[in-house]
Amino acid sequence: MDFNDTGNSAVTRRRSFGGVIGSLLGLAAASAAAGLLVTVAVTPVLAVTGITATNTIHVFESLPDYLQIEPLSQKSNIYATASDGSPVLLASFYDQNRVEVGWNQISQFVKDAAVAGEDPRFYEHGGVDLQGTLRATLKTVAEGETQGGSSITQQYVKNVLVQKCELIIDEYQHDDCYDAATETKPDRKLKEMRLAIGVEKKFSKDDILRGYLNITGFGGTVYGIEAAADYYFSTSAAALTLPQAASLMAIVNNPYKFQLDKPDSETNGVANGYAANTQRRNYILSEMLKNRKILQEEYDAAVAVPVEPVIHEPSTGCQTAAANAFFCDYVTHILQNDETFGEDAQTRMLNFRRGGFDVYTSLDLDVQNAAASTMAENVPKTFPGWDVGGVISSVQVGTGRVLAMVQNKDYSQDPTVQATGANFTGINYNTDFDEGFSSGFQPGSTYKVFTLAQWLNEGHSLNERVDSRRKSNWGVFRDSCEGPQVYPGWDPKNDANEAGANYSALEATIGSINTGFVGMAKQLDLCGIRKTAEAFGMHRADHNPLLQSAATVLGTNEVAPLSMTVAFAGIANGGVTCSPIAIDKIVGPDGAELPIPQSTCNQSVDPAVAAGMVYGMRRVMTGGTGSQSNSATDPRVPMIGKTGTTDGNKDTWMSGASTEVATVIAVVSVTGDQNQRGTFFDSGQAATARHRMWPAVMSVANAKYGGGDFLEIAPAAPSAPSPATPPPVTALGD
Repeated sequence: MDFNDTGNSAVTRRRSFGGVIGSLLGLAAASAAAGLLVTVAVTPVLAVTGITATNTIHVFESLPDYLQIEPLSQKSNIYATASDGSPVLLASFYDQNRVEVGWNQISQFVKDAAVAGEDPRFYEHGGVDLQGTLRATLKTVAEGETQGGSSITQQYVKNVLVQKCELIIDEYQHDDCYDAATETKPDRKLKEMRLAIGVEKKFSKDDILRGYLNITGFGGTVYGIEAAADYYFSTSAAALTLPQAASLMAIVNNPYKFQLDKPDSETNGVANGYAANTQRRNYILSEMLKNRKILQEEYDAAVAVPVEPVIHEPSTGCQTAAANAFFCDYVTHILQNDETFGEDAQTRMLNFRRGGFDVYTSLDLDVQNAAASTMAENVPKTFPGWDVGGVISSVQVGTGRVLAMVQNKDYSQDPTVQATGANFTGINYNTDFDEGFSSGFQPGSTYKVFTLAQWLNEGHSLNERVDSRRKSNWGVFRDSCEGPQVYPGWDPKNDANEAGANYSALEATIGSINTGFVGMAKQLDLCGIRKTAEAFGMHRADHNPLLQSAATVLGTNEVAPLSMTVAFAGIANGGVTCSPIAIDKIVGPDGAELPIPQSTCNQSVDPAVAAGMVYGMRRVMTGGTGSQSNSATDPRVPMIGKTGTTDGNKDTWMSGASTEVATVIAVVSVTGDQNQRGTFFDSGQAATARHRMWPAVMSVANAKYGGGDFLEIAPAAPSAPSPATPPPVTALGD
């Protein structure tokens, strides 16, 4: 408690002789008198350099007295959304762990400890403490090295200049700037004093002290009193006790010597009760008592409290987001690609790490947690002889909001960590290369939905029959972009190696008959199939053009699972496809919202075409290759879907949607080949893991988002009875 102060820095205070001189100095900063006063303070030092007192006046007057104070570097945060709608921190990013706080968010103990320990005459001088400066300069002459003596305002100025350097990306320019801001030379000190006087003329004492407490370093990457309170004592700046406040302000004097996160230190460790910090803390407490900021009983109680830090390591980087790390990584790539944050990817990420932004994402932790749990239960992180990958992506229909993104690996971008085991990777298998460094995977028969779309686009019916017999010469395929195509010797087989028949397009869809879709493609434009796939947002994960051939009809383009999820959401949305978005809101350090990437929605196919697709894809789920996933989903709502398996059962997919949420699940061979039908996890056959995971995710999605009836159009009755009965579903390809 201050017995002389009624609580405001503007209140008149009793001043010492040095304080009066300091105030006069602040008022006369632009005059020769100010130069003379400063000369008195620094003459012993300047004499060493050969600068005369007269010259000092001119040097001082020629120095700038205005200091441009830039926004402080602060940590940025990425949040998900909990069941109750509240934000949940996924990860923080920072170059400097700092959270800037206001005057009323800082304990009075901190303010008093700062003044007592660093600048007892802070509220009396005009920016430069002549008594302290004179004492320091005499010590400089005696010891031959420039000493301290800087006021809090001077320290603030120095920190502001250093912070300007920290914002410089170029390493050499940064180092030059830092050296100039910290060099122990008289001319630098003179400039610092001049700027301090200018700061005092522009800002109140309380504003300067608040700025100082927010900017100053507390050791390592901890900057500012709020981050220091959280890091060292797991509390806030407002809630710091008297001994805690004094301990933190002790660190400021010499972070390397007094910081509290080195418990094994011989001079300042837990074994000796953090002796160095304790000694400095108790000195500050004694100064607070001497200056009547605390009572005797408060002092006695505080010095009796042992220094006991409770270190709270802050979340930093996506690796701290655990099962949500790959989604977090996806968000960081969006930020790097967003021009809002700078002119190039490096600048954007640096600006994000320094800007104090709060990023609120689309991630729904209910759906995400279901995805993470079922992934952990069904797909191991590693498997003997197989580089196995498991992915799950969920997207909200009609908005493009990414609700879930999971894979079976542990996340790390550190090569040394990745080298410790195949369970670690920095590659996001769900996304494109520029969003997570994955080159994508072949989706197999899942891709057939785009041939189905083109079939309906070109006026064919679901009940129309095609030549689905297996053959080694399919003849000429039409391609309006690249000209007629032939594939001599190409002999695609069906899953059960059946010869095929004249299946209808609907039967081929329900049973995922390869030769049925090749037969459909034979009557279509291959270029048209590609363009229809692109209309649903499909593209290769490496962003090279989609390949178009008869083989690509069966799913040989490497695509990202997220892209397929977006496409299925488009089908469920009446043919309107919305690009994926992962960010709902970004709030800057000033509380203002920033512009964010928006989803763009396009009519991919005519609503009637989408309704025809839905009719066929609904039957995939009720009586076709997707029925295993559909039957295990609870609560049940109308679903569309399509399965996919690549050659040799290397990759298996389950893709589907309600009217509200689309989910794609895949178990893939990241490298090499593995027959999933001959491989068994603890949870069961690898090839059917997708059917165990998909209902687990969609059950949660259905319970939360619901699902209504699709607009679907039944095909006209067939003109002739089917000449052959399709084989049982269990024998069909998928």
